[in-house]
Amino acid sequence: MGDGGPVTDNISAGPHAPDAPSPADGYVGDPAVRAEWDNRYADRQQLWSGRPNGALVAEVAGLTPGRVLDVGCGEGADAVWLARAGWDVTAIEVSGVALERAAGHARDAGLTVRWVHAALAEAALPPASFDLVSAQYPALLRTPDAAAEKALLAAVAPGGVLLLVHHAGMDTQPAHDSGFDPADYVWPSMVAALLNDDWEVEVDEERPRVAPDGGAGAHHSDDLVLRARRLR
Repeated sequence: MGDGGPVTDNISAGPHAPDAPSPADGYVGDPAVRAEWDNRYADRQQLWSGRPNGALVAEVAGLTPGRVLDVGCGEGADAVWLARAGWDVTAIEVSGVALERAAGHARDAGLTVRWVHAALAEAALPPASFDLVSAQYPALLRTPDAAAEKALLAAVAPGGVLLLVHHAGMDTQPAHDSGFDPADYVWPSMVAALLNDDWEVEVDEERPRVAPDGGAGAHHSDDLVLRARRLR
């Protein structure tokens, strides 16, 4: 979900796997979720705009490049932009279709990205190791144990930043006839509720969205932006 994609050929190798995704094997997560997103991407040659998300560009401007985890990287626009800006990028995605596109964009740009083909909660990611965890409009499924929310927080290194951006107002919408039910997904308020004294909230606001031209999701006009720094 969002404007960005995916994945590695050997999940057991974690984010240190080679830059050569093989979405046919090694996927960790619910096969039904993978199939749903594969079908969505396969319906169009390009689902998203191909440009980085505006909130990411704005919030990363003052950060020193380090290790970043791009959650739900889609077709790779954010991952490629971050790598070009000097970040050491690990990008995770459930859709193998999107991941292949993302890897192709990175290769075309002459950039190296570690691709992880997995659902966030099931991925073998090293804990507390990313200077930035970026989740731009992620479609993270809600579970009773808050697995996805905890996985986001667990990935951030001490001193690092979690940046979670979502479409404002979606969390309060009723279930859609299409089958989309906001109650099934994780929203920024759920992540914010888990922050304790180990975290400092730097931004928690609704703001006008700076949207890339074209692509799915372009009709959303406002963002919810949660930016929190892990103190220890």
